[in-house]
Amino acid sequence: MRISEINPLPVMIENLRLQALLAHTHPTLLIHPKTDRIVFANQAAANLLGRSIEELLATSMSALHKGQVPSLVVFSEAAFYHGFAWTRGLDLTRPDGTELKLEHEARPLILDGEEYLTVTISDLDARHRRDVDSEADDYLREGIAEWRRAERFFREIERENQLILGAAGEGIYGVNSDGITTFVNPAAERMLGWTAEELVGREIHSIIHHSHVNGDPYHAEQCPIYNAFREGIVRRVDDEVFWRSDGKPIRVEYTSTPIRDHGLVIGAVIVFRDITERKIAEEKLHAALAEVDRLRERLELENAYLQEEILSTNNHHEIIGQSDAIQGALKQIDLVAPTDANVLITGESGTGKELIARAIHQASARSDRVLVRVNCAAIPHELFESEFFGHVRGAFTGAVRDRVGRFELADGGTLFLDEVGEIPLELQGKLLRVLQDQKFERIGEERTREVNVRLIAATNRDLKEEVRQGRFREDLYFRLNVFPIECRPLRERPDDIPPLASHFLRNICQRLNIAQPTLTKGQVRTLQNYGWPGNARELENVIERAAILAHDGKLHFDLPEQGGRDSRKLAAPATEPDSKPEKTVLTRGELRQTEYDNIIHALTMTKGKVFGENGAAALLDIKPTTLASRIKKFKIDRRSFAANETID
Repeated sequence: MRISEINPLPVMIENLRLQALLAHTHPTLLIHPKTDRIVFANQAAANLLGRSIEELLATSMSALHKGQVPSLVVFSEAAFYHGFAWTRGLDLTRPDGTELKLEHEARPLILDGEEYLTVTISDLDARHRRDVDSEADDYLREGIAEWRRAERFFREIERENQLILGAAGEGIYGVNSDGITTFVNPAAERMLGWTAEELVGREIHSIIHHSHVNGDPYHAEQCPIYNAFREGIVRRVDDEVFWRSDGKPIRVEYTSTPIRDHGLVIGAVIVFRDITERKIAEEKLHAALAEVDRLRERLELENAYLQEEILSTNNHHEIIGQSDAIQGALKQIDLVAPTDANVLITGESGTGKELIARAIHQASARSDRVLVRVNCAAIPHELFESEFFGHVRGAFTGAVRDRVGRFELADGGTLFLDEVGEIPLELQGKLLRVLQDQKFERIGEERTREVNVRLIAATNRDLKEEVRQGRFREDLYFRLNVFPIECRPLRERPDDIPPLASHFLRNICQRLNIAQPTLTKGQVRTLQNYGWPGNARELENVIERAAILAHDGKLHFDLPEQGGRDSRKLAAPATEPDSKPEKTVLTRGELRQTEYDNIIHALTMTKGKVFGENGAAALLDIKPTTLASRIKKFKIDRRSFAANETID
């Protein structure tokens, strides 16, 4: 490389200066410090160093002084700072293996605005000392002695600095104002996998800081390290990556501090540490905390459901009864419980469908996990999917945090879907997929989750008719109806009324902390003669009211006189054409009286209750609002029936 290749000069000026350099009898080199290149060498230098001029021009000053880069940097900086530098601390080895003890002298040189160093080399072994008699020689000798003392001082400082840099656990390296590396400490070498010789004199950003962690280019003008000396401020970065020599990234935090000389920023020193293991530990900790939060939320929900289950059992945990229907149901429970088959429990409201579901769960291998109960009739249609499968924060308006769905909550256990016929048709397909694949996605999340859930469903509807009417998917019906169990109504099993009544009376008195009255055989026969349209739930309510109103240990049951076992048939609307085979034509007044009597009959049976599954509207098979309008039209006072109302 020629001088003109670094910074083209006018030919005349270049020739004059080259002639001046060639006139030196001592071995002389011309160095371009910013690139660390030798741009000129005379023949005397080539002879001394055992290399041709071409070989010298093809190498760098740091490569010529291998292992002595810090000393070379100090020597060069001293020459520019003082205008002259001298050292015997830089040795060389010729290509033939001969070690040279040299003396270096350096002076700065400005050529067309570019800084250079002229370095004169002397062989100490071949140099003959001359007697110096003149004052000039004495002055020179005194100056050289002073410089040697200064050199020893700087070398001692350099040695101490090298010890500090070598002992530091953090990686440390320096760059000049052009981004060229000036030094690298051993810790940085170990972390980066590069040696100091490979990095010093080169633009370090393109070597270790060229890309972001995702592979996108990291342009030098965006680099905080370079901006530290460009803007003259300290830059701290908590998490970036440096690239090792093997191409692997390491996560680092670093501080880039500008270096000033006489008010001018001449470079920066960078202190960094490898935080890869710490970041991995932090990410594992965050993941663990997220898992803890998820498990905590799940446990909280499980606890809430368990509390709900405890309250909903009304303190009866066993199936009570001795009829053939109950014994048959118990046998079916024993058969299906050890399996994971889906079970569909059918029957009227209050017949104990939930008790059968709980008994199946408790007798199964999943009894150590939770039984999650979902009342499908109580869930708004727009919230079904979130209730079943959960959602992530931001999935929809109001989703302020992640929510675990009932399927995920029941993972490993049993999910009981009460009133399954109330599930919207549009959601039945998603439910079918979960039953088939045991996989689902939360709302707003692409991740597919796997669950292991045993499903038990219950309904008081005729699902076959619902399928025929197009309100229930046939494939879902077949998926649910793997093992059907029917709960017979209480009016069809009067033998179960005595043990049920005794069980309810004992538990109610314990719960209310009152003395237990005596249940006589005559009272039992009274209970057996009633039709119980509300089944066991109605029986429990009647007994609770009687226990509260008991006087002197005697119970009194206030049942409708028409309460025979066919009461549900008597409660059917009298105006249905299919239910009356008679062809008698009624007058308008007779029709009005018949409707009035029918409403009075229904209100008497339900103790004035209009709404709900055991209300008069349900018995009459009309809308509650329609019945309320007709009660108002007939000026019927519901309060006259409330005196006989049972306590729910």
